[in-house]
Amino acid sequence: MPRHFPTGRTVALVLALTGYVLPFLIEIPGLSDAGHRLLSVFLLAVVLWVTEAIPLFATSAVVILLLVLTLSSAAVPLAWGLPDGFTGGAAPDYTLYFYCLADKVLILFLGGFFLAMGAAKFGLDRNLASLLLRPFGDRPARVLLGLMLITGILSMWMSNTATCATIMAVVLPLIHRLPAEDRFRSALALGVPFAANLGGMATPVGSPPNAIALAALKGAGECSFPQWMMFALPLTLVLLALAWLILAMLFRTTTERIDLSLKPEWQTSGPAWIYYLTAALTIGLWMTETLHGINSYVVGLVPVAVLLATRVVTTREFRSMEWDVLWLVAGGIALGQAVSATGFDRWVVGLVDWQSIPLYALGGVLALATLVLSTFISNSAATNLLAPMAVAVAGSAGSGPVAAVAAVALGSSLAMALPISTPPNAIAYASGAIKTRDMAVAGVLVAIVGWLALIMLLPVLLNLSGVR
Repeated sequence: MPRHFPTGRTVALVLALTGYVLPFLIEIPGLSDAGHRLLSVFLLAVVLWVTEAIPLFATSAVVILLLVLTLSSAAVPLAWGLPDGFTGGAAPDYTLYFYCLADKVLILFLGGFFLAMGAAKFGLDRNLASLLLRPFGDRPARVLLGLMLITGILSMWMSNTATCATIMAVVLPLIHRLPAEDRFRSALALGVPFAANLGGMATPVGSPPNAIALAALKGAGECSFPQWMMFALPLTLVLLALAWLILAMLFRTTTERIDLSLKPEWQTSGPAWIYYLTAALTIGLWMTETLHGINSYVVGLVPVAVLLATRVVTTREFRSMEWDVLWLVAGGIALGQAVSATGFDRWVVGLVDWQSIPLYALGGVLALATLVLSTFISNSAATNLLAPMAVAVAGSAGSGPVAAVAAVALGSSLAMALPISTPPNAIAYASGAIKTRDMAVAGVLVAIVGWLALIMLLPVLLNLSGVR
C-alpha cells in the first residue's frame, strides 16, 4: 500500500497556520495584545509570501482581511473584540487598510505599467535596447553590466520604481531571446530592480529613505547635497559592481552572445506619437521633480489619464494589466500600517540594548536592523522608525549623527530579498522571468555582501567627504 506524503504546498500551509496560531498561545514579554495579533498575521504572511503556497496577491488579500477583522474598528462586533496596546490608544479605522489598495505607490506602479505596455506595443523597448546597450557589446555579462549601470544612474535622479518599470520594458525582449532553460534570464530580470534599489542610495533625492534621513538630521547635524553624494556615490558604484558579480556567478549562462541586432523601427502613427510624447513628458517630469515640485506619484497618473483618454491603451489592454502585482504591494503596505498602529515596531526596536553597543559597531548594527526590518515592510517606514532613534543613540554614544542616520538610510536600500521588499522587486517579479526563491537567494547574498561593504567603506568615505 503506497504511502502518501504531504506535498510542499500542504506543508507550507500547515506552517503558515501554525505561525498564525502560536502568538495566541504564547505570551511574549513586552509585546502588547495588539502586537501579538499583528505577529500572528506577520508570521502567516511571511510563510505564504516565501513559499507561494497560495498566489502572492491572494496572500495580500488574506492579510488585509485579517487586519480588518482583528486589528481595526471593524473587529468590535466580533466575539473576540479588540485588544489593548494600540498606538494612541484606539484601534485604527478599517478604512486605513482599505486605503492601501489606492496608495500613492500603486499609482506610480500603474503609470509604469502604462509606459511598459506602450513601449511593447509601439516597439520602443526594442529601439531603446538597440541604442543603450550597443556600446556594451553582446556578451551576456557585459549586457547585464550595461543594464545595471543605466538603471543605477537613472535611479539616482528619478524614482527607482519608475526607472525599473521603464528599463524592464527594454529587458523583457532580451530575456525572451535566451533559451527557456538558461538561468541567466533570472540574472537579467533581477539586475534591473537590484540596480534601481542601489542607485537610489547615491543622492538625497534618489529614494524616500534618504530624504527621511536628512529630515531627521535637522538640528542635530548637517549634510549637504554634494556631501551626501561624496560618500554615497562611491559606495553605490562599489555595490553595483558587487551585485553584478553575484548575479553573473549565481546565474551562469550557456549562451555566448545575446542577439542585440535590433534595428530601430520607429512607428509614426498618431497613437504612437501620442505615446512617445506622453512617455517623454512623464519621464522628464520624474527626472526634474526638484525643479517643478510635482511629486513622482502625481506624475505617475499622467500616462494613465492621457493614454486611456486618447484610446492609445484599449479597454482589452487595460484589463490585461498586472493587477495582481498591485494587490501584492498593497498587502505589504497594509502590513506596514499595522506594524506602526500596534506598536510592534517599537517592541522590535526595544529588543536591542543600543547603549551597550560599542561605538565602532553602532553603524553596522543600525544598518543591519534597518535591512532586516525593510525586508518585510516599506523601507520608508523602517527609516521613519529608526532614523530619529539613530540620532538619539549616536548623541548618547558620542558619535556623529550623520554617520548613524546614513547607515540607516543606506541599509534600508539593501533589503531586496522578497517581491514585497521594494516596488522595483515587485515589478521584476511581475515579468514572470524569475521565481521567488531565486530573488530570495540573490537578494540575501547581495544584502550580506552589501552590508559588509557598507560597514567597511562608510566610515572612510565619510571622513574623505568632510562629514562629521
